[in-house]
Amino acid sequence: MTTPAHPAAMEFLLARRSRPAKLLADPAPDREALAPILTAALRVPDHGKLEPWRLIVLEKPALRRLAAAAQARGEALGLEARDIDKVVAQYADSPLAVAVISAPKESPVPRIEQQHSAACVCLSLVNAALASGWGASWLTGWAIHDATFRREALDLAEGEEVAGVIHIGTARSAPPERPRPDVAALTTWLAE
Repeated sequence: MTTPAHPAAMEFLLARRSRPAKLLADPAPDREALAPILTAALRVPDHGKLEPWRLIVLEKPALRRLAAAAQARGEALGLEARDIDKVVAQYADSPLAVAVISAPKESPVPRIEQQHSAACVCLSLVNAALASGWGASWLTGWAIHDATFRREALDLAEGEEVAGVIHIGTARSAPPERPRPDVAALTTWLAE
């Protein structure tokens, strides 16, 4: 049995382009519109069927709280104002975001494979949002890599990490196309 071709899906994948978070605005998808996007995002490789991830949907009030927490944490760490401001704006200006939490389980499946599964959720979430007509961008930043910020702002459990924060909204404009990788230069073919 052969897998059916989906030319429209392939065309989408070859043309897909994240929309920078700073170009996203309201409206964002409501809960009903977001449900199929989240459902599609969780259809990822998951060795052992562990579901080693979870999602935190960040609506406007939560995003404002995270912006304030990032401001306070950045100042406490003595970071440069520009570095603090960049992360604060990432949360304060976002119409909606979904934090993808890597939540590895005790299992013979290596932790790294479980983390890769969470990263797959991030990319699937961006692609599902784009395929649904929304703008989307996968961001990280110093705040989500800070254990104190993760624990206090997102109430993460020990061992959980943020794989990415996916910002979703209406794209105000399309970004210019950027150079793409040279497939031939980055591909090695082994025949034996």
